[in-house]
Amino acid sequence: MTAPLASLRDLRLAFADRGAPALDDLRLDIISGETLCVLGPSGCGKSTLLRLVAGLEKPNSGQILWRDGAPPRIGFVFQEPTLMPWADLFANVYLPLRLAGIRRRDAAPRVEEALARVGLGDRLRALPRELSGGMKMRASIARALVDEPELLLLDEPFAALDEITRWQLNDTLLDVRRKSAATVVFVTHSVYESAYLADRVAIMRARPGRIDSILGLERGAARGLALRRSAAFAEDCARIGEGLQQAMGRAA
Repeated sequence: MTAPLASLRDLRLAFADRGAPALDDLRLDIISGETLCVLGPSGCGKSTLLRLVAGLEKPNSGQILWRDGAPPRIGFVFQEPTLMPWADLFANVYLPLRLAGIRRRDAAPRVEEALARVGLGDRLRALPRELSGGMKMRASIARALVDEPELLLLDEPFAALDEITRWQLNDTLLDVRRKSAATVVFVTHSVYESAYLADRVAIMRARPGRIDSILGLERGAARGLALRRSAAFAEDCARIGEGLQQAMGRAA
């Protein structure tokens, strides 16, 4: 059996200005090539978990064991697009490569490809203020993809968007995933979003945050409305919803 891309073992993180630890005794394997959705109530530590995986926070105890001994290239999509308002989309997406010392001319094909993958190939010179909320988030995803990450972390990127735009971006993410070898970890509050996107759903409970259960989902070829209208999707939503209720009932 292939080793997980990352194994999170007994992670504990407590912030000095808070009472209970944010995370405690957290254990989770991230399987290479999967889309793993992390679902749980507000305050259970979902975003903190992503920040630990990304190396933006350090645990008080426990460890993250990487398959190759060191973290892979990681792309991070935050809750807000965090685009530079004075720069066009090309410059915003080019930023990670510029910081890596890659010349603009050499980076141009990668930037253009990343924007094309999220449906913004014709908006290279657009400024953020000229874009809708959904387009800004697409640009943020392109920026995370431009460095060809092996692990893509997304922290509730679609939560503030209307339902139609959210569905469209769910499909965009699925399309990106099909054309990429990246492993995806996606944090969400939505039972329906997790049922639509995930190969597995890790359900968290709070006080302190930890993994309560993990559900595997079977995925056929159906996508879009065909999947959302299927009996299998309804059953997955019901299973995930039940697991979330159980986790919330077990919170200390």
